[in-house]
Amino acid sequence: MIQRVYIDTSVIGGCFDKEFEEWSNKLFDDFISGKRIAAVSDISLDELSDAPERVQNKFLTIPENFLEILIADSESRKLADLYILEKVVSKKHYEDALHIAISTIIQVNVLASWNFKHIVNLDRIRLYNAVNLKNGYSILEIRTPREILKFEDNEE
Repeated sequence: MIQRVYIDTSVIGGCFDKEFEEWSNKLFDDFISGKRIAAVSDISLDELSDAPERVQNKFLTIPENFLEILIADSESRKLADLYILEKVVSKKHYEDALHIAISTIIQVNVLASWNFKHIVNLDRIRLYNAVNLKNGYSILEIRTPREILKFEDNEE
């Protein structure tokens, strides 16, 4: 089964950031070749509309058959509200909570992000997953593109 990877806009923008470009671009290569499916939400698409043109164009390199568009619904908004209620993140970072909620409900294999403050943060990951388990959802894997790809690179 092909791995479904939810990406937020930090992964797309990371393709043009010296610190993150190697790993973001390798992940995009996997999407383009069909090795993995890119999952993005309507939240990400809204964020992307404000991004520089080169970032928008990078996103468009993912073939439609290897792209899954996810829509925030009432269930994901309710779960995001629970993350805020449980103080995993503040209301100011609702969109970050919504990325986690959508990924949890849709049950992607992993969420990829370069957002170390509100998403790829060990303490927050534990808190997100505590809320998930408390409310009958599965644990969500949250990693950087480098962590997703590094293990495979070591096997070569």
